[in-house]
Amino acid sequence: MVTEKVLSLLREHGIQPTPQRIAVAQCVLGDGSHPSAQRVWERVKRRHPTVSRATVYNTLNLFAAKGLVKVQVLSEGIVVFDPHVAPHHHFIDRETGAIFDVPWDAVQVTGQTSLTSFEVHEYQVVMRGRRRRRA
Repeated sequence: MVTEKVLSLLREHGIQPTPQRIAVAQCVLGDGSHPSAQRVWERVKRRHPTVSRATVYNTLNLFAAKGLVKVQVLSEGIVVFDPHVAPHHHFIDRETGAIFDVPWDAVQVTGQTSLTSFEVHEYQVVMRGRRRRRA
């Protein structure tokens, strides 16, 4: 992702740009891979060998608190950071572990109104399977 765009996004979300924050933002916002904190740290460390794991983890948590990314627990014990903060669903390829965004309107969920014992604030569908290969 272009640095000017990253700088603008950070400032729009009230985040003071630092070289470390810019590097983390470029990594997370640059693609739709839904990286874990560990994966972000590994990527950022290639370009910034002195960056600490704590700095990357703290930066990701700051981004989440400011609404720049969403924290997603899509599999047991696996937390990923999603730059797509608008409502959407996910598909996880069981063979590769790749996570794909699924548009909100592609899945219809019914029955929320029958959950009278609950106050539903949000929901998402997580589908698992195998991504079909195009012929």
